[in-house]
Amino acid sequence: MNARQHLSPLKIFLIYLRLGCLSFGGPVAHFGYFKDEFVSQRKWLSEAHYAELLALCQFVPGPTSSQTGFAIGWHRGGLIGACAGWLGFTLPSAIIMIAFAYGLTSVGDSAEPLINGLLIAAVAVVAKAVFDMGRKLCADLPRMAIALVSAVLVSWMSGVLMQIGVILLGIGIGNALFRDATHDQPELHDGESMAGRRTMFVGILGFSALLLIALLTPADSAEAIYAMQYQAGALVFGGGHVVLPLLHDSVVPSGLLSESDFLAGYSAVQAMPGPIFTLSAFLGTASQATHPQWIGGLIALVAIFLPGMLLLAGLIPVWNQLRNKAWAQAGIIGANAAVVGLLAAALIDPVWSHGIQGWADGLIAAIAIVALYRKVPAWLVVFICGGCGYIV
Repeated sequence: MNARQHLSPLKIFLIYLRLGCLSFGGPVAHFGYFKDEFVSQRKWLSEAHYAELLALCQFVPGPTSSQTGFAIGWHRGGLIGACAGWLGFTLPSAIIMIAFAYGLTSVGDSAEPLINGLLIAAVAVVAKAVFDMGRKLCADLPRMAIALVSAVLVSWMSGVLMQIGVILLGIGIGNALFRDATHDQPELHDGESMAGRRTMFVGILGFSALLLIALLTPADSAEAIYAMQYQAGALVFGGGHVVLPLLHDSVVPSGLLSESDFLAGYSAVQAMPGPIFTLSAFLGTASQATHPQWIGGLIALVAIFLPGMLLLAGLIPVWNQLRNKAWAQAGIIGANAAVVGLLAAALIDPVWSHGIQGWADGLIAAIAIVALYRKVPAWLVVFICGGCGYIV
């Protein structure tokens, strides 16, 4: 398929909807699912292009995996395609979390074997992504060294600032070593046609204006729950697990949600496919700030995702201009190698540490990796591993 050919929003929605139903394992695993679906299977973009978008989204607040999916959808279907992709990927988990808010029932111990099996599948998917991206993006010793140093630094001192720091380090080393290097430069949908200057200004101004409104919204107002969601999406880097403490400190002390209800939602979202940020759908519904309650859940869901999308739309035109410079291309080489290191560190912890609890889990993960390389569909591997969780 021609890389420049747009797809219909409906087709993009359906592709992402399937991913939203099957992408268990958290944001790191999502990168593996996206890579397998859009790079290995559908050939929508190259490994270098995928890593470039991933590196860009690391610098934007909010859920990195959802923003990467949003950028890929934009690449293939414009802004409407990006929104269709986000909706498809987010909708399954959001619907379940809204339904859970109505019932306020726990997942229960009976679901633990299934969750364990799904985490094993995440190990296989992420491991394959690390191997494939490492082979393509760390083809020489300097880039291998960048990836290794990045993995060691992130493992030694976890945190979002360290993740951003190692990417900046990769950019700096890349500028020092690869200024004269030539490489295939991936196209971001013919540069400016992906997002023009008008989109850039609307994105940045919209982000800033809404953030100001959110910060000025009184904590005791009916709209406070939605303002808190927007603040969380606008001010926190690193994805779902990082944003959860901020949401807790916002909605529980203010009385919008009880401690027990918040913890119930937190427990439930760990078992969901798709982005962890769909916890906001639960919070908006359970807070009963809007009637019917499910509308409040949808508003909260949009509020937490919107700031990152606006900033991404504002940064893409700037990114298109900078990436054509020699120093930017050299920096991208180093940044891509650093991203491989980040994914390798995440494969070790938390993906491997949570997914592999014994030799049987390791054996299932190894078989799953072989199956993925044998072109077995990722969704089938996920279901089989989920069933194996009841065996082991």
